[in-house]
Amino acid sequence: MDALDLLLNRVSVTRLCEPAPDATQLDLLFRAALRAPDHGQLHPWRFLTIEGNARHKLGELFAAALQSRNPAVSDEALQKARNMPLRAPMLVVVVASLKVHPKVPEGEQLLAAGCAAHGMLLAAHAQGIGAVWRTGEFAYDSHVLEGLGLSEQERLLGFFYLGTPEGRVRTAPVLEPQAFVSGWDGQTDA
Repeated sequence: MDALDLLLNRVSVTRLCEPAPDATQLDLLFRAALRAPDHGQLHPWRFLTIEGNARHKLGELFAAALQSRNPAVSDEALQKARNMPLRAPMLVVVVASLKVHPKVPEGEQLLAAGCAAHGMLLAAHAQGIGAVWRTGEFAYDSHVLEGLGLSEQERLLGFFYLGTPEGRVRTAPVLEPQAFVSGWDGQTDA
């Protein structure tokens, strides 16, 4: 796949089925992630793969987190939480693993981890793997973060749902750059 075609046409794929990426495909996803811009070579990221029965365990973790926040939560809401990780045959949890550094602030490290995540999405698209980056309430829930083993210095950036696209993949919307770009002449309004 041509690089510009990849960059201009990648879309999130939300309807996913078996098979999950195989070991070779997954290796390429992580290799792409490791090419992210990384001031100070801190490698401020790590990834957790979740597949098979571990998806059910993650669903139970989601349900427990929901119930800890609201003991009166409905059975329907608990079941929905349990089913969330089952929407794809594989999940990858993207974690920003922040380091204390005198020259590289946390904000830069978060951006680097976000770039690593984006590299994974591009590598998935290039290989025909369906992928969607999801966050939602569980990405910020302390019960979930603890259950996944994140430290205080880490941030969960998202859950990547990966699998084979089911049905037709949508076309990327065309956005016009001029709506987001302007020149700066060196003058300030103040």
